[in-house]
Amino acid sequence: MTVTPPSIFKNPVHFLAFGFGAGLSPKAPGTMGTLVAVPLYLVLILGLNVYAYLGVIIAAFILGIYLCGRTASDLGVHDHGGIVWDEFVGFWITMIMVPPTWYWIFVGFVLFRLFDILKPFPIGLLDKKVQGGFGIMLDDVIAGLYAGVLMQIAVYLTGF
Repeated sequence: MTVTPPSIFKNPVHFLAFGFGAGLSPKAPGTMGTLVAVPLYLVLILGLNVYAYLGVIIAAFILGIYLCGRTASDLGVHDHGGIVWDEFVGFWITMIMVPPTWYWIFVGFVLFRLFDILKPFPIGLLDKKVQGGFGIMLDDVIAGLYAGVLMQIAVYLTGF
């Protein structure tokens, strides 16, 4: 199956996996997906307590296994670059218990993208070895955890 805007917009599973169309960006679809995750993060963090926020992340991860796996299967391409639901979840993990200011959002965005792009151990290994929707989600979850740890250290050290 060829990835075209009409097919993405007609299939709700593909539409979500492609981040409401952000994954169709011809350049840096993962970065575009992360950009779309930012306003969604703001809605979540401003409307939920930390436990509900964590619940949404867990639900989004579980849903993402299905969305990403099904879309990859339908497209015949494991972890197609346009699949960006995993970037949503990875960024939201990065931002757990981080002050929702533009400064911290920017720092979290940059850190998450760096870990997602550079794929330090074991992210790169898992990205290559773990298949299906779980594999698509896993590398971004770990990138989010790495970035999240650095965010917590930075927030603590700066006293925010």
